[in-house]
Amino acid sequence: MSTVTQSIDVKVPVRTAYDQWTQFEDFPQFMDGVQRVEQLDDTRLHWVAKVAGKEKEWDAKITEQTPDQRVAWTATSGAPNGGVVTFHRLDDSTTRITVQMDIEPEGPIEKVGAAAGIPDNRVKGDLERFKQFIESRGTETGAWRGEVKQNDLT
Repeated sequence: MSTVTQSIDVKVPVRTAYDQWTQFEDFPQFMDGVQRVEQLDDTRLHWVAKVAGKEKEWDAKITEQTPDQRVAWTATSGAPNGGVVTFHRLDDSTTRITVQMDIEPEGPIEKVGAAAGIPDNRVKGDLERFKQFIESRGTETGAWRGEVKQNDLT
């Protein structure tokens, strides 16, 4: 298992940053390699991405979601992965976003890439593109303010 932790400060209020992050289908606009994310319902997502030059698909379930604070997930198919994104209000117009995730590299190319720090660099780049995306817009493309609690899951 490989662990990735990256943070970035964005010049938007915490509500704006969080609301944009909940627009999962917009992820291909700023996440490298992500080709498509389909939100199947309030807690289930289907991902299509290029990883180490290969197209991969997997499903994920949101295991916890608290507006303006956190979104946690775990894969339900495909390579094991999971994590949490947290949102910290630094002041009225600045938010720190932290991504912590665990991934299980598959095959020798992904394992070498993980050892070389490629997942860390990819997440860092994704956060930098998210920063540019949301700061240039100044507002979110949509929002989902519902909550998912761990004990809600079946």
